[in-house]
Amino acid sequence: MSTGRPERSVRLIADIGGTNVRFALLEGGERRDQRTFTCADFPDLASAVEHYLEAVDAARGVRRPSEAAMAVAAPITGDYIRMTNHVWQFSAAESRRRLGLERLIFLNDFTALAMALRHLPPEDLQQVGGGRAVPDAAVALIGPGTGLGVSGLIPCENHWIPLQGEGGHQTLSVVKEREMEVLSILYRRFSHVSAERVLSGPGLVNLYHALCVLEGRMPDDLAPEQITARAIDGICRICMETVSMFCSLLGTVAGNLVLMLGAVGGLYIGGGIVPRLGTHFARSNFRDRFEDKGRYADYLADVPTFVIHTELPAFIGLEHAFVAPGPRLEAA
Repeated sequence: MSTGRPERSVRLIADIGGTNVRFALLEGGERRDQRTFTCADFPDLASAVEHYLEAVDAARGVRRPSEAAMAVAAPITGDYIRMTNHVWQFSAAESRRRLGLERLIFLNDFTALAMALRHLPPEDLQQVGGGRAVPDAAVALIGPGTGLGVSGLIPCENHWIPLQGEGGHQTLSVVKEREMEVLSILYRRFSHVSAERVLSGPGLVNLYHALCVLEGRMPDDLAPEQITARAIDGICRICMETVSMFCSLLGTVAGNLVLMLGAVGGLYIGGGIVPRLGTHFARSNFRDRFEDKGRYADYLADVPTFVIHTELPAFIGLEHAFVAPGPRLEAA
């Protein structure tokens, strides 16, 4: 029997990283049913979506969503999307048809995070160093995780436009002699050493292995989180140098990004690695290297830097992706 009230629309949002895929539903403006799965547990994106929808339907019964917005850790340049740090690859149009969606939006994961920046709770932002944001000025975004995400947010009349790019694959810039020695080792292995080769989870492992080579010792078989844990606990000298160099190199890359964008509205740091470093990151050389730009040191000293501690911040951007302007692919 009808209640006479219109049914609330249901939308699906998804944050698809190189390791995990996270889902939630938007219903009547409310976000609910957040679930996280491991990408490697599914042969493709559509299978992961179907598994999630079946799980929430079994839990409480939901109407199938008619629209979806998905952030993907991959360049979005056409219908065919190939993930950079995972094996999934798929057609946007075929995914829409397979999932029975009327509308399906794809955007880069850090484009989605950039869309969230102006909506993050102030208490979730940890400022590192000094500086004060210039109102209504461009902001920069960087985030080491499974890969290295880079984006920005540019004011345009009454709107804010998020950037879509692949800045994590810029050629790594080093400053200190020790970093040059590490770069030489990595160059022999990778030929092109991008920033992501060191400023990511796998990048921490690359740095650790290179430093072990310089020290003439065999590396332990350590995951990224084990390297950071040993560094924070102070129980492994090479792990401590690995994390210290990681923070310094991130400062250099982040300073370059702010200069390129003129981002005097501030730099925001997302991703899964830096927030877990806590006060260890605040005490690192990140901020010194961020400002170490010769004649533009004073320029960068005025730019604030913030670590994002919001849980699943890309979801906030995805909630706005259905109506806000910005680069995205709408599946045919």
